[in-house]
Amino acid sequence: MVNKETLLEYMRQDSYRPLSYRELLSVFEIDNDEEIKFSKLLGRLEKAGEILKTRKNRYGLPEMMKLVKGVIRLSQRGYGILVPDEPGRPEVFVYGKNLNGAMHNDRVMVRLIHSHHGGERPEGEVIRAIERVNKTLVGVYEKGKHVIQVIPDDPRQIYPVYVNRSRKLKVNNGDRVVVAITSWPDKNKFPEGRIIEVLGNAGEPGLDVEVVIRKHNLRVDFAPAVIKEAQAAARPVSAEESKKRRDLRDVKMVTIDGEDAKDLDDAVSICRIVNGFRLGVHIADVSHYVREDSKLDREACARGTSVYLVDKVLPMLPRELSNDICSLNSGVDRLAVSCIMDINFNGEVANYELCKSVIRVQERMTYTAVNRILLEDDPELKARYRDLVEDFHLMKDLSDIIRAARLKRGVLDFDFPETKIITDEKGVPIDVKVREQGPGEMLIEDFMIKANETVAEHLYRLQMPLLYRVHEKPDEDALMKLNRVLGVFGHKVAGEKLEPMTFQHILADIKGRPEEQMVSLMVLRSMKHARYLPQALGHFGLASRFYCHFTSPIRRYPDLIVHRVLSHVLDGSMNERRRAALDGKMSFYGEHSTFQEIKAEEAERDLVNIKKAQFMQQFLGEEFTARVSSVNSFGIFVALDNSIEGLVHISSITDDYYEFNDRSYTLRGIHTGKTFAIGDEVKVKLVRVEVNEAKIDFELLDEPAEAGGAAVKKKTALKSKGNKGNRRNKDSRTKAGV
Repeated sequence: MVNKETLLEYMRQDSYRPLSYRELLSVFEIDNDEEIKFSKLLGRLEKAGEILKTRKNRYGLPEMMKLVKGVIRLSQRGYGILVPDEPGRPEVFVYGKNLNGAMHNDRVMVRLIHSHHGGERPEGEVIRAIERVNKTLVGVYEKGKHVIQVIPDDPRQIYPVYVNRSRKLKVNNGDRVVVAITSWPDKNKFPEGRIIEVLGNAGEPGLDVEVVIRKHNLRVDFAPAVIKEAQAAARPVSAEESKKRRDLRDVKMVTIDGEDAKDLDDAVSICRIVNGFRLGVHIADVSHYVREDSKLDREACARGTSVYLVDKVLPMLPRELSNDICSLNSGVDRLAVSCIMDINFNGEVANYELCKSVIRVQERMTYTAVNRILLEDDPELKARYRDLVEDFHLMKDLSDIIRAARLKRGVLDFDFPETKIITDEKGVPIDVKVREQGPGEMLIEDFMIKANETVAEHLYRLQMPLLYRVHEKPDEDALMKLNRVLGVFGHKVAGEKLEPMTFQHILADIKGRPEEQMVSLMVLRSMKHARYLPQALGHFGLASRFYCHFTSPIRRYPDLIVHRVLSHVLDGSMNERRRAALDGKMSFYGEHSTFQEIKAEEAERDLVNIKKAQFMQQFLGEEFTARVSSVNSFGIFVALDNSIEGLVHISSITDDYYEFNDRSYTLRGIHTGKTFAIGDEVKVKLVRVEVNEAKIDFELLDEPAEAGGAAVKKKTALKSKGNKGNRRNKDSRTKAGV
């Protein structure tokens, strides 16, 4: 019987021309008994977009017909950008008229109209949707005289959804609802759907979280069968299993996390050696508990990642595993995979060992405690952790060495403020702060990156199937747009022999300057999104040739896959059959995990922006000192010290007519010559907050801000009115999540 690989290999031959169904039957000598199976194979491959059936009913490969497969990302302006599945292929621009009903995040097939030339993106037209991702949407119910529709919350979902009056659910105009798509859009019609849930009116406590969960189709509860399997797996570490592993229970090690982190998947140990340091990075052996193709594994794969929604966590694994047996809690035996590295004074790994281990964490440390020991020499904490203080200083010394070595090779060091939202018991934001990063956070990030690189290169050298974390170079179109901005500030990026060091020099040069935030953001936007691929294409942002995600298997599925491969290698159980099976799954794992990661990031960002808007509602009419963070043709964005940004629309600046200069990124008054540029300090009044859309609008003041606003600015963070409570937010460290 012909299988998928045989058929595709035949079609990849240079001499192949599209053949009809009957011709393919003849070529492969398919008899009547096998015809049904062959027909189903063609159907599966066509549905997956791996082959294409032409209008003349002939089968061929999309890439041989100038067709490109990928995920299309829509803009609220109505156009789309296709991110190709094939690594290294340039993104494709799709005008709105050529979307042909494609929706945001759909997997589609695009026909190239204009090829790549002159640094511009190739242009294409969607010819079919391979996979419709948006089975449900969240939006606002609008009942008009002639039509009832739901306007999606996500502006990238550019089509309103037509619905009928609901007979079972009570829906009022303006309600937030969940609508299931019953008819997909095409070139001539909008999508249709039916309302399946009424979420309620805007402003209800907790509604924001529920809206974000439904909007991004996030999985919340675990099925009973998955919980049951997790409970059965969550057994204490046995003596029998411990004997099979390297016993590191006498090695002094700690976890370092945020105060309220519960899924502790990494511990670190350190000691001096003759020519440097011996660093141990010990990661929870989640693959021991989550067996391949089990219910737990399928659920973890479907989720792809844990999602952190301000004060609510949607874990990838049930809490019986994520917070208990897999979490490296102090004082108890835990199974781990250890990466023990000898690192010299140049930050290079001179020798390393990977092994399965049994460990016992000595202390559960927090970033705050470690930072106070290292930065403030806190006597109380030094006394409490007297036998660990020397280790923390060794870790800081090694972290400085590793970071300096990374900077030397060209790693991109973006310094964006990270927002910390503090909420009360009902989820109402009571404070918004900029999260500070001290040496505790930095050393964990440095150690995790070093372990990820070591494991990736080890498995690459063994030619094992693997999911690499890949970050590709910016394409020519992105560089062309970036150079228009950089030119304003005297910089330019050359397209030939593009290296991370080029960008690093630019970021270093603008450090501390008014334009730092905007230029850094533009540089970041010029980069492609890091993704998971079976090919070791390197990580541009980290200037790493080999990189994978190994250090967070409790909360990221790609890390669990890496552990699974490494486990087979360490056990000696990676035979040819298993290798082939894993290799065949890696492309799917990569595409799916990347998609789930982006979805989680968007959900987390959406909720943070909503919480910011909720927090600012109480300050309507108040005045503040702010700084211009970016300038556009439609106005200026201003930022407060606590990272909250808002728009001053050009229509509200009434003392003159203003023109936007796209070379200097300034607004200039035609008559007065008054200019607004990035970094300018301005006085503003908060005039409008749209929580549903997470929009904050300010207006400029001619006179200095009143004392209340100025005082707020000096405190660096706005304080919620009438709230005395305070609660720490969840640990949001990236842990080398680049």
